[in-house]
Amino acid sequence: MSKANEVPDTPPPASHLDAAQALIDDIRAMKQRVPNFVIPESSNTGRQLASAASLPQQFVDLTALAIRNNEELARGGNFGPPEMHDMASFADAYDPVADEFEAMALFVRHSVRAARNKAGSNALMTYAMAKRLAKRPETASLAPHVQDMRIALGARGRKTKSKPAPKPATAGTSPTPTQEPPVTKSSPETSPKKQ
Repeated sequence: MSKANEVPDTPPPASHLDAAQALIDDIRAMKQRVPNFVIPESSNTGRQLASAASLPQQFVDLTALAIRNNEELARGGNFGPPEMHDMASFADAYDPVADEFEAMALFVRHSVRAARNKAGSNALMTYAMAKRLAKRPETASLAPHVQDMRIALGARGRKTKSKPAPKPATAGTSPTPTQEPPVTKSSPETSPKKQ
């Protein structure tokens, strides 16, 4: 064999699925880099933590000072001012990291939606063109494909507006008056004409 006919041994390009999985693995590895990382035990955990987590920092600082100055307050499982300061410092430092992750998730979701939109828009344009071409004798072979596309698309097409059903009359009322309206002092006195 000659060297000219040999195909170089190169790895196939990574698929989007492989690239996405590698990115997910990188994100999950970041958990190890976040100190005090805690996975919520239930969906209620956030609500259970919210009241104490939203206390003003000044209040937390004043209690840390009280613990430092009053030995009685350090008992009973309370940790001291250095630990309180460390937890508050952690919260201040990592809150923007959470914001960045949330923004990134929002942008990735938007990117996914935009990609689906491009693919869907192209599919709709192709479907519209195929419907027109299927009506021509020279491209009538497209008709079965158009039928398959129509079935796959389902009832997503244009919906006709139906007239709303008339509302039923409530008990004790009728749609047309059955009695003559009463004559009041402010209304002109007119009697119905007799024939």
